[in-house]
Amino acid sequence: MSSLSKMQDYEESVSFLGTWGPFQRRVFFLLCLTVVPCGYNLLSVIFLLASPPHHCHIPAHSNLSEEWIQVFLSSLKQEGCKDGWIYSTEYYQSTIVTEFNLVCSDQWKQPLTSLVYFLGGVCGCFVSGQISDRFGRKPVLFGSIAMLTIFSGALAFAPSWPVFTVLFFMLGMGQIACYIVVFVLGSEILIGSSRVLFSCLFLPFVYVIAMMLLPGTAYLVRNWRQLSLAMTVPGIACIPLWRLVPESPRWLVSRGRLQEAEFILRLAALNNRVEPPDVIFLSVEKTTSQKAESLSFLDLLRTTNIRYITLILWFSISVSYFGLSFNMSSLNGNPFLNYFLLSAIELPAYVTIWLAARSLPRRLSFISFTLLGVLALLLIQVTLHTFTLALVLLGKYGIMAGTGMLYIYTGELSPTVIRNTAMSTCAMFSRAGSAVSPYLLHVFFCIFLPETFRQPLPDTIQQMPPTQR
Repeated sequence: MSSLSKMQDYEESVSFLGTWGPFQRRVFFLLCLTVVPCGYNLLSVIFLLASPPHHCHIPAHSNLSEEWIQVFLSSLKQEGCKDGWIYSTEYYQSTIVTEFNLVCSDQWKQPLTSLVYFLGGVCGCFVSGQISDRFGRKPVLFGSIAMLTIFSGALAFAPSWPVFTVLFFMLGMGQIACYIVVFVLGSEILIGSSRVLFSCLFLPFVYVIAMMLLPGTAYLVRNWRQLSLAMTVPGIACIPLWRLVPESPRWLVSRGRLQEAEFILRLAALNNRVEPPDVIFLSVEKTTSQKAESLSFLDLLRTTNIRYITLILWFSISVSYFGLSFNMSSLNGNPFLNYFLLSAIELPAYVTIWLAARSLPRRLSFISFTLLGVLALLLIQVTLHTFTLALVLLGKYGIMAGTGMLYIYTGELSPTVIRNTAMSTCAMFSRAGSAVSPYLLHVFFCIFLPETFRQPLPDTIQQMPPTQR
């Protein structure tokens, strides 16, 4: 049997394990736990960089009443505050903004810090995808968790804004990369209905629940340095999982490391109490392994088919999710409650994704969900202010469902030899796609993607289905 046929029949070769034995259940729940650190830290920027209401500090000897300060100070001609600032402590005891006075002439530093965090995520996606496809899923997963833990803790001791910004960049590098590699690792180890259940429902559910824990923590811990230390706890708790989470056998096979793959699968067979065949995989030619090792980011653009699919996916994964989440500070009301609701709305979205992934084509699902989200966001501009939060939640529901479906779509379209690079690259360039393309153009692009519903995962670039013409 040729290497191409062997890789094409991977799922048939490991079918002796079944789809939901003790091995699959263990991997399923362990991988769900490893996503907690990145979900918990995802939008910490909202609370760390919050800018509470503030005004110039009035010296005590000025004999000005509080009423005069509140009523008339805002009407005066604005100038620099020579005696510092007074910040509201209604919601926050201290933030980066209040400690380093990122207001007035230094107000530009606040959005710049958010941008640096965002750029860290872009760089992390670009680097981690290629490292994962070259050196394995497991090292990148736990390396990302380590980065989240180390730099979250380091933030608490930042003596200045420049130091905080550098550390925040490093924190961002481990953020999105962590979720993507967990998604890829689970998608490659699990097969059949358990893979759909993992990628569509349980993994994002745990991710969202971890997100929902952050506003509760921020409500109780309103000092940004203490909050930074609290953000290290999930990562520290995941350290012992290194010995329990296996490498992806599918990735090992794509690299020609058949003995390692068979060792993992035979242990899995032992756990599942099934008898493995004498030979699980036939030998792979050395040249195949060498060719796999040479694949990189540039291979996503090398052939016509993968270039079309990659470019469409780059410009289709919506940044609206991050836009809605990062801009929630503009909503009225309690910021902790708003963030909790914006996180909680993802739970029904993922249930919808799971139901759709079981029985509906990918393109139709993505287009429908995205149009729902777009319509809700457009209605915000023409409806009463009292309905804004409801429409924002409906908009995020639709955008989240569409984005979640597109993650599944990307994983199914991308071959094993370069799957993590492809998904990381799509996440990295999704920002550019949303910047140059309106929402409806995303839907237009998706029309040209091939369907993957009930199709086997490709392992090589040659096995990728052609785009629609």
